[in-house]
Amino acid sequence: MAEVLRLLRQRDGADHGVDIAVAGAAALGVDGVAVSLTAGPGRGEVLWCSDDTSCGFEDLQFTLGEGPGPDCLAGGTAVRVPDLARVRQDRWPALIMEAPDQAARAVFCFPLRIGAIALGVLTAVRRTPGPLTREQTDDALALAAALTMHVLAGGRPEVLPPDDSQSLPFLQHAVVHQATGMVSVQLAVPLAEALLRLRAHAYSSGRTLTETARDIVARRLRLAPGTEPLPPAADKD
Repeated sequence: MAEVLRLLRQRDGADHGVDIAVAGAAALGVDGVAVSLTAGPGRGEVLWCSDDTSCGFEDLQFTLGEGPGPDCLAGGTAVRVPDLARVRQDRWPALIMEAPDQAARAVFCFPLRIGAIALGVLTAVRRTPGPLTREQTDDALALAAALTMHVLAGGRPEVLPPDDSQSLPFLQHAVVHQATGMVSVQLAVPLAEALLRLRAHAYSSGRTLTETARDIVARRLRLAPGTEPLPPAADKD
């Protein structure tokens, strides 16, 4: 944890954010760590993730719009899921349906919070089920507090690279926002509906939301009006 805090005090280095996530996972004794900041009501934007397991789970939550991360961000309280296979089907119906295909088996989300305001989420994932120990929980809370101070102090991780050669870029979902705007204009629908159309297409095609957005921005894909059903996460209400 001392190494993580040291890295947080440094502001240079191209792999700085990834180093923090990797060191954080090691300090917490988990398989992966992701850090996200709020990008709107109940929505997070991934800053750093340590490995494919944490990145894959974050992208799944972003595609479906549900899961422990969005709940943690919306409620401002920790959400701990020691075994995804034992979660009630009606809690996150789309996520639970997709969870068996994910490497993550346990997920623990801690808010980056100032008072009642949640600035982001620290997410720790494991490839095997099981709870965090009290010491690991205390360390996660300490890391979340340190990350909150880092954000408030104006720490700025690396920016989005110009191509797809790096798998763990800062603001990896920025292309989703750009694609949402394009779909909104092309289909003459509000931004919220445009994002649902994107999610539905990604879900039905078995691709991530980021991959689908990149195709739209690159004009390799154009969504047809009135043909995209809502994904399970969107029509559960």
